[in-house]
Amino acid sequence: MVRDDFADAETGPIRRVTDEPARARPQAPRRKPAVAAKPAPKPPAKAAAKTAAKPSAKRPAPVTGHGHGHGHGPAEPASRRVRLLLIWLLVPIAVAAVAGMLVLYPWGKAKPAGSYQQGVPVHGTIATALSGPCLAPGQVHVGDQPAPDEKPCLTVDVALSDGAAAGSRIELVVPIEPSTPRFSAGDKVVLAYNGGEPKDPSSYQIVDFQRGLPLALLAALFAIAVVVLGRWRGVAALGALVLSFVVLVLFVLPSILAGENPLLVAIVGAGVIMFVALYVTHGLSARTSVAVLGTMASLALIGLLSVIFSVASSLTGLDDSTSTLIGALGHGIDARGLLLAGIVIGALGVLDDVTVTQTSAVWELRRANPDLGWRELYRAGQRIGRDHVGSAVNTLVMAYAGAALPVMLYSSLSGVGLGTILGSQDVAEEIVRTLAGSVGIVAAVPVTTVLAALIASREKVPTGTSSHRSEHQPQVPAPVSPPRGR
Repeated sequence: MVRDDFADAETGPIRRVTDEPARARPQAPRRKPAVAAKPAPKPPAKAAAKTAAKPSAKRPAPVTGHGHGHGHGPAEPASRRVRLLLIWLLVPIAVAAVAGMLVLYPWGKAKPAGSYQQGVPVHGTIATALSGPCLAPGQVHVGDQPAPDEKPCLTVDVALSDGAAAGSRIELVVPIEPSTPRFSAGDKVVLAYNGGEPKDPSSYQIVDFQRGLPLALLAALFAIAVVVLGRWRGVAALGALVLSFVVLVLFVLPSILAGENPLLVAIVGAGVIMFVALYVTHGLSARTSVAVLGTMASLALIGLLSVIFSVASSLTGLDDSTSTLIGALGHGIDARGLLLAGIVIGALGVLDDVTVTQTSAVWELRRANPDLGWRELYRAGQRIGRDHVGSAVNTLVMAYAGAALPVMLYSSLSGVGLGTILGSQDVAEEIVRTLAGSVGIVAAVPVTTVLAALIASREKVPTGTSSHRSEHQPQVPAPVSPPRGR
């Protein structure tokens, strides 16, 4: 029998949870009481009446009520030692993360300005949009048919809603290209104002659509769904999400733009986000602390694998987006470090999901059956984790594949072999990103599960759980098994 089957066969105590009153852990192995409908051999009538009226001295009656609940689990001092151990493990990490933020933040440094000035954003609404030849202001088209090689343009009349010329209308000519968006009457657009004459059409250029309202509605729908399902826990999750974005916007981005090492900034930022997101959402508890430890160990593994294989694969990190960023900054930046920073931050969200789920599963198994030891909790949690790993890895791979879909489509047009496509800079980056993150996710399951099993088995099971009975429930005598050999 293989090891996994053997481990599965040894988790029998989980299947012993029934509606019968729970009993204290026996001091020595005993035969399980018979529950079948088949009656035991009948003793004499007087002896039977005496047995029903008074429990046998050799076989104690089942204990019910809250008094039983305190008999399970270790004593309180052991739980305090576990919490003290978690504090000694996590407090130095939290202090290091906060200290890293204070050291890496660009105190007193001016925000770097981009070399490419994109203009002041101005909002407007397209009143009319007509397709025709590309004419400069003041030109007139002669003839009814355009030349065969002449490209069409879109002439739009835009009503400005803010800016220096708010309330006025300007006429712009937009070339119709496969890579340009299609504008029509009624569209709300964003224009770039270059600082020239406010009513001169040449001072403006249409750059994008206005998307504030639909994005705000979607965010509101998301928040409502989270709060309706999660209630106060959902409110805490939204608060943690806001704080995570605050760390990204106010620390990670300014520090990288100021020239700090992107990987080091990402590690510090991910550590702060990890503490904030998990403790704000799930509260200060041993369960949450185990999830933090599992996430931290898995992040360290992902970072190590990313560094090793990005160097071994000679990944430079100089894709189109990074090249555009360097051109806009006007100075160099650690492109490979930026790639590694993206891998660490991108894997953090999936790791939180895996580690929190594993710790919650182990704690609930412990509450359902306080008789389980740490090995049994670990084996049962591993079975849950195997299913979770399959879906989590697939989620991560599909997320990265969807983000890299245009790159893969462009690479497939080159007409070269599959090996050349997979080895190209853009695709290889996504492969390293996906596989390094997936290895970290796979490792997070056994690491988090064993930590959770070791700590949950030493935690005191709270009263009022499914394994405890009320003192007001009727006392049910335990069924007596027939003696051996009869």
